[in-house]
Amino acid sequence: MKLVRYGEAGHERPGLIDASGVLRDLSGLVPDIAGGALLPDSLARLRALDHAGLPAVDGQPRLGACVGQVGKFVCVGLNYTDHAAEAGMPIPEEPVLFMKPTSCIVGPNDDVEIPRGSTKTDWEIELGIVIGKPAKYVSVEDAYDHVAGYCIVNDVSERAFQLERGGTWDKGKGCDTFGPVGPWLVTTDEIADPHALDMWLEVDGVRRQTGSTRTMIFDVPTIVSYISRFMSLQPGDLITTGTPPGVGLGLKPPAYLTPGQTMHLAISGLGEQRQKTVAAG
Repeated sequence: MKLVRYGEAGHERPGLIDASGVLRDLSGLVPDIAGGALLPDSLARLRALDHAGLPAVDGQPRLGACVGQVGKFVCVGLNYTDHAAEAGMPIPEEPVLFMKPTSCIVGPNDDVEIPRGSTKTDWEIELGIVIGKPAKYVSVEDAYDHVAGYCIVNDVSERAFQLERGGTWDKGKGCDTFGPVGPWLVTTDEIADPHALDMWLEVDGVRRQTGSTRTMIFDVPTIVSYISRFMSLQPGDLITTGTPPGVGLGLKPPAYLTPGQTMHLAISGLGEQRQKTVAAG
C-alpha cells in the first residue's frame, strides 16, 4: 500500500493511493497514518479492503508528511561507503546516530527555509524507515517484523551549524523545514528489497546525487536492531539511513543552497519530492 496524509498543514487527513493512482480517503477507518494505525494487524485490515470502493478525493490537495505524530526522528550518518569517502571520514565501525527534532518535519513538496545566518545549507536524499511495531532489544533476524514501510526523506543540513559551531551535529540538522518526508509511506509488502533502490537528487535541474541503497554500510535490519539497543522504538518512529555521494559539502568547490532554488529527488518505488528554497522569516 501507498499511505498518505493530505490537506492543509496541521490538519492532514489519512489516505491511500490505489492501484490506479487515485487518492482515496481513509478518515472513516483510521484517525491518522500514525501510531496504532501502523501496527501489523491494522495494516493488514487496510490492505484487505476494496481500495477502489473507498471515497475518492477530488483535486490535487497538498500532501503532508506521510507519517504523523512522529515520536522520534533518528538518523544514521555516514552510512554509504562513497559518501564517507567524499566527506573525508573513515567508514564507521558502528552506526553513527543523531536525532532530528520532529518540529523540522514537513510535507514532501513544502518549501524549505534557508535559516537566518546560514551559509552552507545542503541537501541529502535518504531512505526512511517507518516503525510499525514496538522494538526493544530486537535481533537482526527479527528486525523486519518491526518495520511498517519506507519513504523518502530529504535530510536537509546546515553544514556550518553542524560542523563548525561545536557540540553535536544536531544544531545543523533540526532547523524548521529540514525534514521533508513522503510523498508516500510504502508498506513492506511492496518493497521486495530495500537494499536495491536507485535514488537521485537534482538542484535546479542539475543532477547532484545519483546512488543506490546497495552501497549502504549498515542495512535496514542491522540499523533497526542497533537503535533498539539504545532506545525503544514505537509505531510511527522515523529512521533515516544515510545518503549517497553528491552533497554540496562534497563538491569541488562546495556548493550550497540559496533562496529561490528547487530540489527534486526520487527513490525507485517510493515516489518523488520537489521543494523550493525560501529565506526564513
